[in-house]
Amino acid sequence: MKMNPLGRTDLMISELCLGSMTFGTQTPEAEAHAQIDMALAAGINIVDTAEMYPVNPASKETVGGSEAIIGTWNAANPGRRGDYVLATKHSGEGLKIVRDGAPISSATIAGAIDTSLKRLQTDYIDLYQFHWPNRGSYMFRKNWTFDPSSQNRAETLAHIEDALGAMQREVDKGRVRHFGLSNESAWGMAQWLAAAEAGAGPRAVSNQNEYSLMCRLYDTDLGELSVNEDVGLLAFSPLAAGMLSGKYRDGVVPEGSRKSLVPGLGGRDSARAHRIVAIYGEIARVHGIDPVHMALAWCRSRPFMASAIFGATRVSQLEHILGSVEVSLPEEVLGEIDDAHRANPMPY
Repeated sequence: MKMNPLGRTDLMISELCLGSMTFGTQTPEAEAHAQIDMALAAGINIVDTAEMYPVNPASKETVGGSEAIIGTWNAANPGRRGDYVLATKHSGEGLKIVRDGAPISSATIAGAIDTSLKRLQTDYIDLYQFHWPNRGSYMFRKNWTFDPSSQNRAETLAHIEDALGAMQREVDKGRVRHFGLSNESAWGMAQWLAAAEAGAGPRAVSNQNEYSLMCRLYDTDLGELSVNEDVGLLAFSPLAAGMLSGKYRDGVVPEGSRKSLVPGLGGRDSARAHRIVAIYGEIARVHGIDPVHMALAWCRSRPFMASAIFGATRVSQLEHILGSVEVSLPEEVLGEIDDAHRANPMPY
């Protein structure tokens, strides 16, 4: 398993990351524990979760369930907490099922971390991330109508200083080792970095945004920032919510799949999307590459990639995904992927 630096820290993280957003709903505890065992044995050394998980759907009754399952694994495996990087997230403004939708601030950070630590049954979090910006984000298909004119720059900058101050206190206490962001833009990340460099608090080491063959918003400004500022991408949904596996082609909806629970796949399910899935599937078929392996190998090859976060409902899916690390895409395949992307940009 190839290892990549986590920002400007001394931590090296595996090019694949085990995501946990199904732990507690689609994935029962015993199977989730088996996934952690298998992932660590294969060389994966980073596990990502969030206080709002599990999802599909997210609900007030299940909030914290994924963290709790990771916590019972920690409790059952004393002495192994140092074997992996544990990443979790603070939910943002508007999510009513957590803190009634309160925005991220110094008033919420310490309490959120305290609750996560208790669920995770650990005394420190390696990477603590803010799940989305208080000011809003163009992620999750909001890019089509994105309008930043209602943002208040002064309020955003004041929030950044306030939140970084609170995060520095957590770092000083040893409860958090490193700080990261999620669903952040190039402008936003630049402000967080500038504030940190001015002494407001810890420097962000990563940005967790959606990225795949189907969602390439990160390629330009954010990619440039990542490379020049050493803020690697933790890519979520590198398989486009399962679409790139081909399992939803021809109208098929496997029982228990994400689409069976969220029919629109969070705005990804469209005729245009299915057309490009078929094109990528044909590229994989012609070159004798598994489509899952091709999608993950492509993500891993990107110059700004720190780790690609995948989810596996079942151990068998995890085993299949692990085979992708043996795949390296030749220039011919990369060229065909680029041609397909130019002809079919932004399919959702």
